[in-house]
Amino acid sequence: MHGLSPLPAARLLLALLSCGGTARGYFAEERWSAESPLLAPRVLVALVCRNQEHSLPYFLGTIERLNYPKDRVALWVATDHNEDNTTTILRDWLVKVQKLYHYVEWRPQEEPSAYGDEDGPKQWTNLRYAHVMKLRQAALESAREMWADFFLLVDCDNLLTNPNVLWKLIKENKTIIAPMLESRAAYSNFWCGMTSQGYYKRTPAYIPMRKQVRKGCFAVPMVHSTFLIDLRKQASRQLAFHPPHPDYSWAFDDIIVFAFSARMADVQMFVSNKETYGYLPVPLRAHNTLKDEADSFLHSLLEAGVRNPPVMPSQYIPAPTRQPDKLGFDEVFMINLQRRADRRERMLAILYKQEIASKVVAAVDGKAMNISDINNLGIKMLPGYSDPYHGRPLTKGELGCFLSHYNIWKEIVERGLHSSLVIEDDLRFEIFFKRRLKNVMSEVESEGLDWDLIYIGRKRMQVDHPEKAVPNIHNLVEADYSYWTLGYMISLQGAKKLINAEPLKKVLPVDEFLPIMYNKHPVSDYMKHFEPRDLKAFSAEPLLVFPTHYTGDSGYISDTETSTVWDNEKVRTDWDRARAGKTGEQAEISTEAQNSDVLQSPLDSTARDEL
Repeated sequence: MHGLSPLPAARLLLALLSCGGTARGYFAEERWSAESPLLAPRVLVALVCRNQEHSLPYFLGTIERLNYPKDRVALWVATDHNEDNTTTILRDWLVKVQKLYHYVEWRPQEEPSAYGDEDGPKQWTNLRYAHVMKLRQAALESAREMWADFFLLVDCDNLLTNPNVLWKLIKENKTIIAPMLESRAAYSNFWCGMTSQGYYKRTPAYIPMRKQVRKGCFAVPMVHSTFLIDLRKQASRQLAFHPPHPDYSWAFDDIIVFAFSARMADVQMFVSNKETYGYLPVPLRAHNTLKDEADSFLHSLLEAGVRNPPVMPSQYIPAPTRQPDKLGFDEVFMINLQRRADRRERMLAILYKQEIASKVVAAVDGKAMNISDINNLGIKMLPGYSDPYHGRPLTKGELGCFLSHYNIWKEIVERGLHSSLVIEDDLRFEIFFKRRLKNVMSEVESEGLDWDLIYIGRKRMQVDHPEKAVPNIHNLVEADYSYWTLGYMISLQGAKKLINAEPLKKVLPVDEFLPIMYNKHPVSDYMKHFEPRDLKAFSAEPLLVFPTHYTGDSGYISDTETSTVWDNEKVRTDWDRARAGKTGEQAEISTEAQNSDVLQSPLDSTARDEL
């Protein structure tokens, strides 16, 4: 008699395990459920803050939004030597969030407000270095005592905009690892080279990593400002912020002392630039003020929102109130296409953060115009005009752009506005923008300069020789052939000159028209149609605004050049994006042609610091 052969034990077990939900054994009491996931590693986040009233609402917002279980996070917060409201802000925030986190340790020091050996709040003296190192060491020891798995140190003006940054760093499985943070310059929170005395050393490897030409997780001799320590690694027990290692003989500097500690513990530091993790301001100099620091942080905040969603403040701390003004102008015009609501909202938020009041001007949408609309306005094109890079006629987008600026010039004349600022909606601001712009205008007025138009953002097209510096006025040159109308100041006299030229009877792109009017256009056949050409045009040097995107960048959109020919909707003009004409065909400004003799203001050296 042939019956069914019994299943082998291994196959029976496999069949049982393949059943979803509760598994069964041979007997009823041998049931079990699937294992639950592991708890997230325990992390202590250490915050040491001084005079950070300006950054805390946004900085703490990024800490709140970290995508990590708060009940697995301990907060260790210290503050001291404050001249501002830092202590109160931190205390109020901790009171509101302490129930969300596993543990909170609060170490405030109300007095004194300054170190005995410092000349100002931005000076790093030996007393300050020692105090900060001791605080960080206390935080590290607290993490070890509570058996934390990781120790995350974050400077209180670093913006961790990537909410997954903590998980990303943990996944790298390094004893010390930093997320590369972006800044307005080449500066970041890592070094690629170090001298034999422990100082920063320039290396060819740095810029490709900083610009993310090379992406990955890289071994480096120094990370600072924001980094993660894996306390589960045996070698981490030898790491210390204070006291310095017995063999230490380098400069008394907190980040160098810790880097030496890592070296002596045979722990390699790493930095990851695989993603955009956040932003940090460039350090200021000892003579700078808290106002300078607040403006520098504000610039980092604005830069973080150029190609990413804006950084939002903490939900537990009110954002600072602003008092916008018009920078001393009669009006600030901001041009925006109504269908570009995203740009409008971004620009209005940025202007508000900088305390700049503006009037939104609805741009003329050239793409929505037909030939009848153009004829009804009495518009005629400049005879013989063709784009100097592509040989094409005017586009509808360029026509709309011209009309948008023309309408503003008309309003200036009709309202009798003595001076105005005109900006477009796709720009980014230089650091200390408001103060630098006011300084230029103050000197222009005090020197009695006769001016019609002053660029604050442009693309310089003449690159063969330097532009002439304006005597006795910092940061100002006589403008040569230039493209773009990102931003410019215009006087009532200048607006009248532009209107009186009757440009609608001989239209060409507005950034070609302006150089014609100040007699700097290279094509004489275009200039002969306009008389007189006596616009007094100047430019800020260095520039104060720049485009958010350049041709070819990810996210680049041109409403002027990506369009159709003005009198033929079937002929598309998307050449510039494909060929990067205006950017690619302009040579680099040579050393001989740079405006090196321009009077520089004290803010320039601060704005240009990189490493």
